[in-house]
Amino acid sequence: QVQLVESGGGLVQAGGSLRLSCAASGTIFNFHAMGWYRQAPGKQRELVATLTRIGSTNYADSVKGRFTISRGNAKNTVYLQMTSLKPEDTAVYYCNALWTGTDYWGQGTQVTVSS
Repeated sequence: QVQLVESGGGLVQAGGSLRLSCAASGTIFNFHAMGWYRQAPGKQRELVATLTRIGSTNYADSVKGRFTISRGNAKNTVYLQMTSLKPEDTAVYYCNALWTGTDYWGQGTQVTVSS
């Protein structure tokens, strides 16, 4: 069983920064990849950034140059540093972990960017 717990969301003004954290616990210690997705009201969930076990990263075009995904010192911890935030970044952000074709999800953390 796997649990993903996100933290770090909140309300910030446009141009500000936030750092999201995700910690995984359970029986899997070496996910193939971890990442962040987001879902805005009335929209589909979309990829924000992913980080593979070997360190490869992938970012949505809309966040390139502004967001950085990184791995923590503790196993199965991933961060998302968000800078130059825009109102269109407002969404619920979900942590994701991939293991042998199975996706695991956190409960989500709300990020609201005011203009």
